[in-house]
Order: sequence, then C-alpha cells, then structure tokens
Amino acid sequence: MLGFLKKPIVVTAEINMNLIALTVMGLVSRLWGLSYPRAVVFDEVYYGQFVSLYMKRIFFVDDSGPPFGHMLLALGGYLGGFDGNFLWNRIGAEYSMNVPVWSLRLLPALAGALCVPLAYQILVELQFSHCAALGAALLILLENSLITQSRFMLLESILIFFILLAVLSYLKFYNLQRHSFFSGSWWFWLLLTGVACSCAVGVKYMGLFTYILLLAIAGLHFWHMIGDQNLSNVSLMWHFLARGLALIVIPVSMYLSFFYVHLTLLYRSGPHDQIMTSAFQASLEGGLARITQGQPLEVAYGSQITLRNVLGKPMQCWLHSHTNTYPIRYENGRGSSHQQQVTCYPFKDVNNWWIVKDPGMQQLVVSNPPRPVRHGDIVQLVHGITTRYLNTHDVAAPLSPHSQEVSCYIDYNISMPAQNLWRVEIVNRESDTDVWKTILSEVRFVHVNTSAVLKLSGASLPEWGYRQLEVVGEKLSKGYHQSMVWNVEEHRYGKSQEQKEREVELHSPTQMDISKNLSFMAKFTELQWKILTLKNEDTEHKYSSSALDWITMDTNIAYWLHPTSGAQIHLLGNVVTWASANIAAVVYMCLSLWYLIRRRRKVYDIPEGAWQLWVSAGGICVGGWAVNYLPFFLMEKTLFLYHYLPALTFQILLIPIVLQHLGDHLCRSLLLKSMFSASIVAWFSSVYFVYCTFSPVTYGEPSLSVTELKDLRWKDSWNILIRKH
Repeated sequence: MLGFLKKPIVVTAEINMNLIALTVMGLVSRLWGLSYPRAVVFDEVYYGQFVSLYMKRIFFVDDSGPPFGHMLLALGGYLGGFDGNFLWNRIGAEYSMNVPVWSLRLLPALAGALCVPLAYQILVELQFSHCAALGAALLILLENSLITQSRFMLLESILIFFILLAVLSYLKFYNLQRHSFFSGSWWFWLLLTGVACSCAVGVKYMGLFTYILLLAIAGLHFWHMIGDQNLSNVSLMWHFLARGLALIVIPVSMYLSFFYVHLTLLYRSGPHDQIMTSAFQASLEGGLARITQGQPLEVAYGSQITLRNVLGKPMQCWLHSHTNTYPIRYENGRGSSHQQQVTCYPFKDVNNWWIVKDPGMQQLVVSNPPRPVRHGDIVQLVHGITTRYLNTHDVAAPLSPHSQEVSCYIDYNISMPAQNLWRVEIVNRESDTDVWKTILSEVRFVHVNTSAVLKLSGASLPEWGYRQLEVVGEKLSKGYHQSMVWNVEEHRYGKSQEQKEREVELHSPTQMDISKNLSFMAKFTELQWKILTLKNEDTEHKYSSSALDWITMDTNIAYWLHPTSGAQIHLLGNVVTWASANIAAVVYMCLSLWYLIRRRRKVYDIPEGAWQLWVSAGGICVGGWAVNYLPFFLMEKTLFLYHYLPALTFQILLIPIVLQHLGDHLCRSLLLKSMFSASIVAWFSSVYFVYCTFSPVTYGEPSLSVTELKDLRWKDSWNILIRKH
C-alpha cells in the first residue's frame, strides 16, 4: 500500500535561462543606484503631490488621467512608511529624511525592468526565433530613454509594462486557441489580457489606444472563427461570451474598482474638491460636510438658503447681493436701472443668503409643518440682509447687453414696476412633483414675466462691482447649460420674522447628513466627467515639443542638474535604436506593399506561413506604433518626448522582426547571409556604444566636464546644460 514511498518523488521543470538572464539584467539596469539623485526629478514634483495627498487621505482631481497609476506610486510610499509631509514645490529640491526615495521609485523601476523579458516573450509568441526575441529584449534593455523614465516616480514605465503584458497575454491566448479551447491556461491568458488592458487604461488614458487595437485584433480573429465550419453555433456563442466577459466586462468592472478604491481612500476634504458639486463636497469629511451636517433636506417657503452655481467656472461662486447699485451710466454710455447689484461671489459671505418666499404671503419664516417647494412652483427670492427681492427686467446687463440685467428691486417710485416672480424648475427631477432638496436638487430659475433664466455669464465686473462675476437673465436660453443651474448649499429654516433678529440668525452657523444620499456611481460619474472636461491652462514649457520632433529625436528633456557639479540627467534616446526603428518601419511598409501588389498578380515571393507571420507581426508592432503615436497630432495639449515612449517600444520590437525576415527570405546565398550577420553584429555594437556614451546623462553619474558635455550635443537642438562659471 505504501509502495510509492520506495521511489523518490521527482519534480521536473523547464527553466528558460534567456528569460532569467534578461530579467536579472533588466533589474540591474533599472534598480542600480535608484535613490540617486536624492532630489526631486522633473515630473516627480507633479506626481509627488498626489502621493502626499494619498498619504493624508485628502481628495484631489488630476485631469491627466484615472487614479490607478497614482495609487501604485502611493503604494510605494506606503510601503516605505512615507507620512506625506514634503513640500513638492520645485524640481531639484533635496528630499528630507522622511521621504523614502528608493521605495517611491521602486514600482516604476520594477515595471521598466520587467519590460525586457516581456519583449522577449512577445517575439517568441509571434513565432519568431529566440535569437530575434533576444535581440528585441536587448534593444529594450539598452534604450536610454526607457531606462531614464523607469528610474523615477513617473508613470510611463508602468503604462508600457501593462501594455506589453496585455499584448503578450493575448498572443498566448491566441496560440492556445488553436488546440486548447476553454482550458485552464486558455482562460488564464484571456482573463489576464482584460486585466492588463484595464490596468493600462487605469494608469493613463494612452493605454486606451492599445486596448482598442487588441479589441480590433480579437474581433478580426473571431470573424475568422465564424467562417470555421467545424465550430457549432453553440460553441461560437460560448467563444463570443468568453471574449465579451474577459475583454469588456472585466476591464470596465476593474476600471470602476480603481475609482471605488480611490474615493474610499480619499475621504477628506481638500483644495481640489471646490470644483466638485455641493453634493460631492458634502460627502467628504471636513470642509462643506462640516457646515452642512444637520441641515434640513427639503427647501420650504421661509427657508434661508445660499445658491451655488453648478458650473464652477471660472470659479465656484454663490448668488450674492449688496447695498451698492449699478452705475446710472456705464463706461460705454449705456444706461442701467440703478437697482441694487446682484453678482456671483466666490467666497462665503453673509450677503450670499436668500429667503424663499411664497408670493401670496408676507411671512419670511417657515410654517409648522413646513410647506416644501416643488418643481414648477412660483417663488420670490428675498435677499436676507437687505430684504430686497431678486428681480429682472428688459434692461441690458452691464457686460452682456444681449441679456437682461438682474438686480434686487428698489422702488424709486417711477414707471418701472417690480418683476420678481421666479418659477423653480428642478433639472435632475425624477417626476414633476419632486420636492426641491438641499444640495441634491439642481434647479433653474425662470423669470415669470420675461421667461429669462437666471444665469452666470462668467464675466468679471469692473471696480464698481468689486470684480465679482456678472449674473444675467438669459432670454435666448436654448437647452440645458450648467451656467443656468444652481443648487442650495447651506440651508436653515428661518424662525425670525423681525429683520434685526433675522440678521443675527443669518450670521449664525447652520447645523440630515447629505453624504449618505450620494451613491458611488453618482460620485464616479461626476469625478469622471471632471477628469475628462477639466482643462488646466496649457502654458508653453521649455521642454515641450511637437509629435513630429519625436521621430528623429530633435528634442530632449533635462530632468535634473546637480546644484554644484556638471552631473545631470536627460531624457535622451539611443540614437542608433531610434534611427533603426524608423528604418525598420519604412522597410516593413514598403515590403508589405510590394508583397501585396505581387500577390495580387498571383506571384508569391514568400511561403504562405511566412506571409501570415509577417502580417500578424505588423498588426501588433506597426499597429501598436500607429495607435500610440498618430493620435497626438489631434491633441491640443502640451506634449513632451516621453509621450512617444509607448509607440517607440512597439517600433523597437519591429526591428528584429524585419531583420529576421530579411535574413531568412532575401539573403539567399551563404555569402549574403554571412555579410548580413556581420552587419548585424556591427550594428548592435554601435547600439551598445551609444548606450555607454550617454549613460552618464541617463544615470546622472559620473559627473562630466564641460568638454565632455559639449561632445554629447550630437544635435544642435539638444539642450545639454553647461554651467557658465
């Protein structure tokens, strides 16, 4: 019974020493001296701020992309024990001792190192030789720009890692597809493709380009499967559902999970939440939530409220009035009503308070029980401090003459009667009987007499209006726009009928928790919209460049300069590799066109298997280069050389593919093959030579003399920093 114990238990394993060696070399090249320099390097000044906010659980919005990449950087800080206390205010600032520099830079470096073995495996899965795969990995290993970008707290290396992982996973899945449907490994690689795609998109929206490419390739492969008569309709349906689950459902679910974790971690109010709606702000700990907790939910006749404009541009502001009146005549000679000014004020102020009044009653307090205001009700808005009514009439607004002036009515006993009735329209209502709710309801105020809509024009008034923002009555309101929408932010039930008592009440702080009413999907939708639409002012940067500059590397970026010596770090690529990548792309496209024309004439220069291999490799490498490069010509944003690195990675993978194809199919004689092999050795030696030449400005050491730095300026357009003593 125990006979199996008479023989030893033997476990056999295949170890690819190429992969082991490449991984070790990748780790050494990216991790060596990782803490140097112990100073803020280029965009670390940008990403470091977000890491600190994660450590302190303070909410922020970054318009550059989703939060997953930021969370990975913050994970490095968390593992290193970072407390978030560092002022990220300038490039070159020395890190204090509490900043775990090595830990913060670790994950980008690991991602960059693992790109080396990934490149090797991708070419193997594309059915190219191990020699070609080794060449691709070594080119990635010796690419100076990829090394530089991997060694700091930046996101490009992480993005490229997930892009390559997605490509490799799909290729492994596709190769298994031929003989092993629905096996464990088949499911593993298919699911990993979806996970890697979602991670790539979650790091930067640039990852979306490769995701779309893989979806297109998967769709093409499935189209070919439909024509396979050996597959039943049921089998095809299961294949379709499996791909839909792995390549669409899982990526979307993971993308949502990134935001869920992000919003769970960042629960405290901070400077960035001011661009969010009042409901979102109230869901954060501190800030507005501290003010609004305990407020009544339903707005009633007699409610004292502040009204915030939903647009939040050019800045958040509240409907406001003060005792000053519009000038009798403006600078351009136009006249005004000389009524009390109504503006939008970007600060909390007692003059932001308004009272919701029932036009049929005189009282300015809430009855018992309160009578809630509903969609479509007619109200008057009384300014709390001056007790004047919000009014508009057929008088041109001061800065927007096509719109009506909005004022608080002063009775001058002239032929200008008050027009102060407003209809409440709840924009986000679920039914026409909805009650107007604090924070949650987004409302429009439509003037009963003229049908004008209360609107923030965004223009800044002159000195007589204290540079506050203009509010107008928009007569030609077509459709919905956020500048016409307001929400109640602070709210209390008024209790004082006498004006002096009411003024005391208005000055006192307010005391229903709104946060529980805002679901995750509501917060996600708002945050996602802000990320997509929020635009920082694009200013011209010293090291910005155009997409055309990248192909020939006519630009560089100085990342760091030692404060006293000539040591410096630059984002500069390996010139030989970049030029070779461009040549490989041109050769591939020319050869493909030649083959297509010849095949159209029924002339087959290469075997069908080699042609399919050539096409599939081009679909991945040339397609990957195109989708990660060409969209930048359509983008209106400040561009930098590092934006080209994902496209460059695909182009580098193309080099050994083209070389192997030339050697296998165009070098037919032994002499040509020998000469071709010798040329490759010489060419690869030049790649290594350039890597070594520029390694001092890749790693930042050793420090170079002025003469040595001048010798590195191979192009006049490169900005190598030379100190003037």
